[in-house]
Amino acid sequence: MIEILSPTELTRAKDTGALVADILHTLKGRSTVGTNLLDIDRWAKAMIVEAGALSCYVDYEPSFGRGPFGHYICTAVNDAVLHGRPYDYTLADGDLLTLDLAVSKAGVAADAAISFIVGDAKPPESIAMIDATERALAAGIAAAGPGARIGDISHAIGTVLSEAGYPINTEFGGHGIGSTMHQDPHVSNTGRPGRGYKLRPGLLLALEPWIMADTAELVTDADGWTLRSATGCRTAHSEHTIAITDDGADILTLPQQMRP
Repeated sequence: MIEILSPTELTRAKDTGALVADILHTLKGRSTVGTNLLDIDRWAKAMIVEAGALSCYVDYEPSFGRGPFGHYICTAVNDAVLHGRPYDYTLADGDLLTLDLAVSKAGVAADAAISFIVGDAKPPESIAMIDATERALAAGIAAAGPGARIGDISHAIGTVLSEAGYPINTEFGGHGIGSTMHQDPHVSNTGRPGRGYKLRPGLLLALEPWIMADTAELVTDADGWTLRSATGCRTAHSEHTIAITDDGADILTLPQQMRP
């Protein structure tokens, strides 16, 4: 299903996107050396509930997972990259942490993810990976607009990631979003320009470049959810929800200090 949102729904989508961005920004500030992943999950729950919103994850039960996800946020550390299920782990200096959050409010969902280094250590290879996903995300957003095609976004993202020297996995990528978290169209992180669904104003997309340092192969944890690099290498993931407008694309999940 592909949804095209009305102007009223788009206004609600902006509110949801702002909530997601602000929660992620707050959680990043709290995620310091010694923080437990389960504390991050509890903080996310408290902020979602206080805002009168709903988690898109707690009851999420797709075919690739094992039962309901059961948590309010995805927390992926180092070699984990997608669907990181929070567990009893204390963050250490230099850990590469990805927080991925999807929330629904007033019937509209928004989804975003950030990767960052915990503590004072700044491993250059990890910084480079995060930077590559952020640049790829910016390129994908720049390629989005009315009349463009999904393949144009995929090509823009894939070009940045490939030129940075990273393998690209095509099993998981971006997606449509609206009244539910995951919808058509699928947005691969590499592709051919001029192909795929033509973008229309009112379409919401969650674009999410993610990479693993030296492999495109994923393995699944014993928890049935957390996806890790097959080689144990580090990973990074950046995501925004955007709305296609009459003259381009608006980023709905910018933190407050970055909003126009």
